[in-house]
Amino acid sequence: MTQQRPAQKLRELLARPQMLVAPGAYDCITARMIEQAGFDAVYMTGAGTAATLGFPDYGLTTMTEMAGNAGRLADAVNVPVIADADTGFGNELNMTRAVREYERRGVAGMHIEDQAFPKKCGHLENKTVIDRDAYVNKIRAAAGARESSDFLIIARTDCRASLGLDEAIARVNAALEAGADMAFVEAAQSMDEVAEIPRRVNGPCLLNLVWRGKTPDVPFADAEAMGYRIAILPGMLFKAVMATCDRVLEETRRLGRHASPGLELTPQQSFNRVGAAEWDEISRRYKVS
Repeated sequence: MTQQRPAQKLRELLARPQMLVAPGAYDCITARMIEQAGFDAVYMTGAGTAATLGFPDYGLTTMTEMAGNAGRLADAVNVPVIADADTGFGNELNMTRAVREYERRGVAGMHIEDQAFPKKCGHLENKTVIDRDAYVNKIRAAAGARESSDFLIIARTDCRASLGLDEAIARVNAALEAGADMAFVEAAQSMDEVAEIPRRVNGPCLLNLVWRGKTPDVPFADAEAMGYRIAILPGMLFKAVMATCDRVLEETRRLGRHASPGLELTPQQSFNRVGAAEWDEISRRYKVS
């Protein structure tokens, strides 16, 4: 029996009436935890990926670093992975290679933004964008580069801050006409704007929920009622891990001994969370000592 491809799984999930919620993972541990928590999809955060390499989200990661991490996440879970692909890492040629690399590595979909290089986090100040025609051309190249039409191309625009909401909506509508499957207007600045976007966009929309970012916090049910099809939570686990590390390290210094990590797992239980049962079965089957 042929295994269902991740992009096909994602398309089936998007065909349901419910909005798809995809928390952000930055490594295989967080990806597995999202799956084990019962979520139907994983989002690979670019900011979190950059952080694992010791960088802020300032466009410092390369295509191979980003695609490599996306592929590791896709290999670690049985749910679809949607991945950040920054600006496509260059012009139409780079965009074409990026799509091929992400799709080849088992990623189900990717989003591509219109920031000028080097890009930065969509919820920071002083972002610059390329002109609309150049952006639409890159989306056209991305749609043409995919091997399977199921692979999801998400057109993201960061121009709300500098050019206004009307231009942002015009851009994603042009991108949808050029072959994108979904629109992503980054950093809407009020609840009215959040509600307005899916009303005016001529296709399905993704909502980015960043804690203490520029976009107001929207309950999932409200976002679904507005018409959004996907909600991503890129920094949720990334920031939670930082907070936990700060707490445990401070407590260890204060106590002068090993502090409680907060999750009371034995070594074996912690290995079980990352797939020990599969490897134990292989060991038993082939009598590996």
